[in-house]
Amino acid sequence: MIILGIDPGIAIVGYGIIRSERGLHTVVDYGVIETPKEEMTAVRLAMVAESMEKIINKYKPDDVAIEDLYFNNNQKTIIRVAEARGVLMLTAIRECGRLYEYTPLQVKQSVTGYGRADKHQMQQMVKTLLKLDKIPKPDDAADALAIALCHAQYCRSPQMKASYGETKFK
Repeated sequence: MIILGIDPGIAIVGYGIIRSERGLHTVVDYGVIETPKEEMTAVRLAMVAESMEKIINKYKPDDVAIEDLYFNNNQKTIIRVAEARGVLMLTAIRECGRLYEYTPLQVKQSVTGYGRADKHQMQQMVKTLLKLDKIPKPDDAADALAIALCHAQYCRSPQMKASYGETKFK
């Protein structure tokens, strides 16, 4: 199974693609989509959609997993990220047909076994679980790989399957 994990954002969108077979996970690709801050929001959103469409069409994931929003104190930022997340969700459901959403707590719990793990613990586990020589950079890409790993764990566990949100379209 090919899984695309997405860490949503407006300035930087992290993506991570893994192959998951019989509990073994390998990296296919990872990286980020960046948009210039001087562009209008609508143009940035179009750039995100176009780039994500190319990634999905290139790797043809079986499933796409995206992280739910984490609310911070900056309302302007959260609105822009929510807009980008909406565009990413629409693109994923149109191009792949299968979309799953996970909270940051679910991602941390499934990857580290501890729902309050810090960023370094998460990155270390991503490196370990994917048998990488070093922690993936930038952080947004490492987060996207963690989201893909989270989905791989949820797919394998019948108890966990009942608690995650799947959306099918095609």
